[in-house]
Amino acid sequence: QVQLVESGGGLVHTGGSLTLSCVASTDYFSSATMGWFRQAPGAEREFVVSISRGGGQTEYNDSVKGRFTISRDNTKNTMILQMDSLKPEDTAVYYCAADYSLGYSNFKTKIPAYWGQGTQVTVSS
Repeated sequence: QVQLVESGGGLVHTGGSLTLSCVASTDYFSSATMGWFRQAPGAEREFVVSISRGGGQTEYNDSVKGRFTISRDNTKNTMILQMDSLKPEDTAVYYCAADYSLGYSNFKTKIPAYWGQGTQVTVSS
C-alpha cells in the first residue's frame, strides 16, 4: 500500500512557474515507478510524465517536453515536478501516481495502482 500526498499547486500567470511535490508513505519508495497525470475540466485524465525507480529514465508527454522537469529523491520518498513556461492549457488537477509493477514507459498506456488526491494548477492568460 502506498499513500501519496501532492502539494504545490496554485494560480500563476502565463509564462510562470510552479513546483509540485509528491510525498509517498511507503518503505519501498525506491521500488516504485512514479509519475504525474492531469485532468482538465471536461477532459479525460492524461499522462504528463513518468520516472524510473532509480530516477535515471523519464518519459514526457510531448505537450510538456522542454517545459516540465521530473525528479525524485529516494532518500526522502519525494517526487518533484518543476513546471516552467506555463500555459493556460496546463490548467488541470495534477495527480501523483505510483506503481510497483509498471515500468516508466508503461505509464503512458496503463493505469498505475496508487494515486494521490490531486492538486489544482491554474494558469491565467
